[in-house]
Amino acid sequence: MNIPQDLKYTKDHEWIKIEGESATIGITDFAQNELGDIVYVDISYVGQVVKQHEVFGTVEAVKTVSDLYMPVSGKVTEFNNSLESAPEKVNNDPYGDGWMVKVLISNATETSDLLSADQYKELIGK
Repeated sequence: MNIPQDLKYTKDHEWIKIEGESATIGITDFAQNELGDIVYVDISYVGQVVKQHEVFGTVEAVKTVSDLYMPVSGKVTEFNNSLESAPEKVNNDPYGDGWMVKVLISNATETSDLLSADQYKELIGK
């Protein structure tokens, strides 16, 4: 199970890479493994402000659909358009080519609610 130390995590199994006021967000290796083969990613909030813990899209696997929850409040600035034609990137490389959105963080204090890699490992029992 891949859980990079340089990222932060949510209890809902999203990861976030914070770079100054911007952040890249996706789902964890654990989440993609639990979902199985991902066939579709629906993100319809580009240009909109999404509050922390609000749904910012869905990910559809062969047998289920799962909501995606925003780790921090912010404006969605970019969607990984390559996922439209190749959603399997989320399964193959969840922390790289399988990233989902980029956001401009609007409330940096919310980052204190995020889990470290060790806390996330404890959450999923790894």
